[in-house]
Amino acid sequence: MEKRERIERTEHNDVGSIRIADEVVGIVAGLAATEVTGVAGMSAGLVGGIAEMLGKKNLSKGVKVEVGEREAAVDLYIIVEYGVRIPDVALRVQENVKRAIESMTGLDVVEVNIHIQGVGFGQDGEEKDIRVR
Repeated sequence: MEKRERIERTEHNDVGSIRIADEVVGIVAGLAATEVTGVAGMSAGLVGGIAEMLGKKNLSKGVKVEVGEREAAVDLYIIVEYGVRIPDVALRVQENVKRAIESMTGLDVVEVNIHIQGVGFGQDGEEKDIRVR
C-alpha cells in the first residue's frame, strides 16, 4: 500500500504563520470539479475495465495534487454524464478548479489535467452505471 506523507505549505506573516495541507488543495479541487454541470462524479480509478465512482465524502481520492511553495498542479479523474460534450465539460472543470484553488489558497495553478475515466448513465436519484470501453 502506498504511504502518503502529510505535507503542509507554510506562509509566514507579521501575525504568525498559515499552513495549508496538500489534502486541502485536493478537496478544494474535487469540490470545484463536481460543481460543474456534466460531471457525474470523481473516479477512484479503473477496476477490471469499470470506473469506480466515488461519493461526495471521497472527493480528494479522485484528485492528485503537486504543491510547491507558490504553485500547484492538479490531475483530476472524473466521470462525465452521458450526452455531454466532453471537451466543453473538461474546459469548464479546468477553469473552475483553477479559479477555486487560486482564490482560496493564493497558489498559482500552473496545470489542471483532466482524465475522463468513464460515462455515467441513469437519472438523478438512481444509482448510475459506469461504463468504460
